[in-house]
Amino acid sequence: MRILVVEDEKKLANLIKKVLKREKYAVDIAYNGQEALDFAETYPYDLIILDILLPQKNGYEVIQQLREKKILTPVLMLTAKDAIEDKILGLDMGADDYLTKPFDFGELLARIRALLRRETQNKPVILKAADLTLNPKTHIVKRAGKVIHLTSREYRLLEFLLRRKNQILTRDEIIDHVWDSSFESMTNIVDVYIRYLRQKIDTGFSKKLIHTVRGIGYCLKEEVED
Repeated sequence: MRILVVEDEKKLANLIKKVLKREKYAVDIAYNGQEALDFAETYPYDLIILDILLPQKNGYEVIQQLREKKILTPVLMLTAKDAIEDKILGLDMGADDYLTKPFDFGELLARIRALLRRETQNKPVILKAADLTLNPKTHIVKRAGKVIHLTSREYRLLEFLLRRKNQILTRDEIIDHVWDSSFESMTNIVDVYIRYLRQKIDTGFSKKLIHTVRGIGYCLKEEVED
């Protein structure tokens, strides 16, 4: 899951990013409203955490323009403005939830999980392909009942592949969802991490799940044709 944090207080923004990355989210930071719009129009986010009091464009303007552009990414408004009128305005303009500062990080994470569940309510809680399972809540990955230990990057890559099971994914699509904007382009980075995953997911099993689609990218297939 990829999250955009829009917060002009750099210390708080970096702290939120640190907490979210510990929970295995890919995170970008925008420090003003215009930068937030640029990010949201460029990258496919699963959630946006949006402050209201921002330079250049405030949070209300940002969410209004996002919705006008048909960008329907869930938005959690995070702000020191706690008047009920401010909350009503934010929700009426298209926000999905509202959290006032100061806040508890446990509550922030719970609200994030709730919004992401709402977006994926028609998808299974446990992601599966054949005898491979991934639990997004506990981050436990198993194949044939055996726990597989992954790095944060390997885990995010596998989760993305499982959420797009049986779909052919280009390297650019994988980069957009698994790596954040601080990623420095390296032409074979996806291939490198696919190789790492294969060593942990497919090695030792007769049925291979991760497949190369020559000239395009990769596909995690549940059903393998004979």
